[in-house]
Amino acid sequence: MIQALKLLAELAEKEHLYLELCIYGGSALMLAYDCRESSKDIDVIMRPRDKALRLAQKVAETLNLHEDWLNDDVKMYLGEKPALRQLVLDEVNSPFLTLSVPTAGYLLAMKALACRRVLPGFKGDIDDLSFLIKKMNIRSVEEIQIHIDKYFIDSPLPAATVAFLEDLLIKIWGNTQHA
Repeated sequence: MIQALKLLAELAEKEHLYLELCIYGGSALMLAYDCRESSKDIDVIMRPRDKALRLAQKVAETLNLHEDWLNDDVKMYLGEKPALRQLVLDEVNSPFLTLSVPTAGYLLAMKALACRRVLPGFKGDIDDLSFLIKKMNIRSVEEIQIHIDKYFIDSPLPAATVAFLEDLLIKIWGNTQHA
């Protein structure tokens, strides 16, 4: 992933093109919070989109990556009130590529709303949720909902998700999460 972003920055520099990428999902957790070993793609909001996608295709061809290694499918899951911070990666340092990531609270809200379960060949959101809950010392579903309410208008958690998150909190903290 670092190699692909570095090459993207080099290609942007060759064309004197300034790119902005806001990285979401597992890639954000990996790059900004060092909580994962890998991610199959990079979910981003990119500007300018068409030029970034064109350069991403060149990166895919050069490094033999899947053509969707850099994609903006995440755009349909974004909240109305984003909370971002700059991401500085020494290996990808370039004035032609600006990187940012959502805050931990925003990622927690996104992951809780998605709350994808484990499927064959897919780890779901459980590990990411567990990491964020521990990192932020979240002790109740109500605290998670507070983060959701900050970024996503009128998005209460469904009852099945509340039950799932309550069980996850017990697995993480034991029965003391409401203390």
